[in-house]
Amino acid sequence: MEIETKVLSRQIQEALYHNHETLGTAESCTGGRIAEAIIAVPGASNYFKGGVIAYTNEVKEEMLDVPSQLLEEQTAVCEEVAKQMVAGACKLLHCTYAISATGIAGPTGATKDIPVGTIWIAYGSQDDIRAYKLSEDFGRDMNLTVATNKALHLFLDYLREKQPKDSASK
Repeated sequence: MEIETKVLSRQIQEALYHNHETLGTAESCTGGRIAEAIIAVPGASNYFKGGVIAYTNEVKEEMLDVPSQLLEEQTAVCEEVAKQMVAGACKLLHCTYAISATGIAGPTGATKDIPVGTIWIAYGSQDDIRAYKLSEDFGRDMNLTVATNKALHLFLDYLREKQPKDSASK
């Protein structure tokens, strides 16, 4: 695991632990890499509740409450599905926050409208979910690494915005 990933995970740990908040993940294309990055830091069990690897639409629907109509109309690779995965993970895992990723890492799976490298990342709490779209293809392994690190960066920035300035220094 890259040093940058571990540093980000440590910073997330410090922010969540000091504020008695919890985190979960809902991952499709990243297949658990975000969760793996989070638990790489000793003490993750103090704030990380768990994750769902929702690689199929069936799992997205049944475990994360992603509406089948949304999946049919917009596909699994869209902003709304990524956001619904966050909401579903917060509910299922009883956590304060969640991070999700859904996309096409490659090398196959692209459609006319959704090229390889398209990955939606969502993060936040049940009441405040944000999303970000990656759209460059660097090859499967790099796409997954970029998505994992971007998800951690985005979530950390979100935490810093949401939490009181002095809370991380307690």
